[in-house]
Amino acid sequence: MEPILKKPVIIYAESTPNPASMKFVANMLLLPEGATAQYLNPSETSGSLLAQKLFRFPFVKGIFISSNYLTITKAESVTWDDITLELREYLKEFLGSGEAVVTEIPKTTVHTDSSFEGKVDVFTEHTAPQTEAEHKIVEILEQYIRPAVEQDGGLITFRSFVEGIVTVQLKGACSGCPSSTMTLKAGIEALLKRLVPGVVEVVAEAV
Repeated sequence: MEPILKKPVIIYAESTPNPASMKFVANMLLLPEGATAQYLNPSETSGSLLAQKLFRFPFVKGIFISSNYLTITKAESVTWDDITLELREYLKEFLGSGEAVVTEIPKTTVHTDSSFEGKVDVFTEHTAPQTEAEHKIVEILEQYIRPAVEQDGGLITFRSFVEGIVTVQLKGACSGCPSSTMTLKAGIEALLKRLVPGVVEVVAEAV
């Protein structure tokens, strides 16, 4: 009987619009589709051994994990040229060990994907829409905005629609990105104003 060959782990880095954040893409799922986990300080990492270990690097200031990638936010005191290779090699080693990336999402859960290794809890990112207008807003965000934001190593989710103001939450590379305000106003706000009657402004909720 021939031995089963273990699939080699491949990690590559992609720059994002946020100069402080880098996207590290793996050739494997880190979380089930639709689930994400964000860690802004070491105290939040009890459900992720990988996040715990990444925060031991003094230059790591934030971690966002989605389906097959991580977005790492660094301190201003270092450049990506100095640390990208080190992070890539560390991620490759950790993922090759077979350890679960996340065992508990740091959020209130709504259901569990028991088929996923590690029995990670999956949760709905956006606030559940109640009105027809809110359903339309979520549909537009999911169909037109979210794929592009995820491509840049971030995440956008719907929070509320009150008195014409749409509130969204930005995570990953989008959080703190210098260009996110322009994208929010020139792109997302303009699109929602055009497609959803009653929208007058889009604002970002602080994470």
